[in-house]
Amino acid sequence: MSFDLSNRTVLITGASSGIGAACAQQLGAYGARLILSARRKEKLQALADDLEQSYETQTLLLPLDVQNAEDVSVSIEGLPKPWKEIDVLINNAGLSRGLDPQQSGVLQDWEEMIDTNVKGLLYMTRAVVPGMVERQAGHVVNIGSIAARYTYPGGSVYCATKSAVKVLSEGLKIDLLGTPIRVTNIEPGLVETEFSNVRFKGDTDRAKNVYRGMKALTPDDIADSILFAISRPAHVNISELYIIPTDQSSGTLIDRRVES
Repeated sequence: MSFDLSNRTVLITGASSGIGAACAQQLGAYGARLILSARRKEKLQALADDLEQSYETQTLLLPLDVQNAEDVSVSIEGLPKPWKEIDVLINNAGLSRGLDPQQSGVLQDWEEMIDTNVKGLLYMTRAVVPGMVERQAGHVVNIGSIAARYTYPGGSVYCATKSAVKVLSEGLKIDLLGTPIRVTNIEPGLVETEFSNVRFKGDTDRAKNVYRGMKALTPDDIADSILFAISRPAHVNISELYIIPTDQSSGTLIDRRVES
């Protein structure tokens, strides 16, 4: 694909690993200037160093937790002048915790999912999009999930947060009607990242079992789809991309081949 992102500024949340880091690599290769945001500053620095060495990418590190509304607001307001005009916002920060039924769910797990997946996305959108409106330019990409469409046992709260991302994406496009700002909701199926390891709080064996016997999507697959969406002509808005592995047909229907 011939696409030049030179002099365009992209802010990626949850950039320290997984889909966020893959987005940074692919967008950096096309010349974007990257604001990399996540909680783990050392991971961000390692990514920035790699991008600079590989592509001479200009980066700005924005270590923060999107759950904190004040930190998000202050961080965006305090961006150096050359970085204030954000062309693309990728709301990628998100997580899941546990697989407990509602009647025995852990409240802290619920709060962390809601605060990150829903409120964190809202906080960042609220901080960045007014500048896009003022400049009459921009693109918001939200990372949702097919979990917005398929509720599965023990996952109802996580699924609810991703349903919220779907509705918030649709609502933002409605609210921005009459502006040239575009909004895209990416809905992946199984992507092999740190996601399951986070869900199961470091239980690596249980996390690996999620992808057992099937070929999951990779972070690069999703980053490639995001690049496709943001590289369309200005009059084309890719509202949703629903992306699943060939070995998956719904939230719970997965072809798991017998492993030798």
